Amino acid sequence: MYGTSDADITGTVSESDPFLSVQISKGAEIKNMNSKLVGEYNLPNILLAVAIGKHFGVPDEKIKSGIENYQPSNSRSQMMEKGSNKIILDAYNANPSSMKLAVENFARLHADSKVLMLGGMAELGAESIAEHKALLDLISQYQWKKVVLVGGDFKNLKGDFLFFPTSTEAKTWFDEQNFQNSFILIKGSRSMQMENIIK
Repeated sequence: MYGTSDADITGTVSESDPFLSVQISKGAEIKNMNSKLVGEYNLPNILLAVAIGKHFGVPDEKIKSGIENYQPSNSRSQMMEKGSNKIILDAYNANPSSMKLAVENFARLHADSKVLMLGGMAELGAESIAEHKALLDLISQYQWKKVVLVGGDFKNLKGDFLFFPTSTEAKTWFDEQNFQNSFILIKGSRSMQMENIIK
């Protein structure tokens, strides 16, 4: 078992601005790991990796190096740089809880210029409108340079944010902005193809 307390492997976030660093407090002789993952919501993934490593008898130093050398890909919590901008691409999947955590984590980053580009959440059924509305309410609690919403049930909600039906249209807008020295979060359900924005 793993977790932040009452488990065989326990650990806590020591930093996440923007990359996640984790302190292991029980179950392994690993003081601190500096990952290339973005977001505190990746803490359970790191603790799970440590637990699996310990279960199969992997030495602590190899667990640490494996986690620290892992480079996220396939639009999963990827951090990339384009010009002077830093982009967090998390366009593999999106649901209400992962969206909430991503937005809250992004809001905590220390940056003067933050651009939020969110694609609609798919397969929510009858709760879809309410969940998209809840996300807009959350976004409204923070200050952003720009907020762009793409597709899904965002189209059925009124708000003060930019809306585009497709990621292709959002890309055209994005390319015209010529952002500089900005942090940009791009997240959405797989069907929204949000990665197209930076292709």
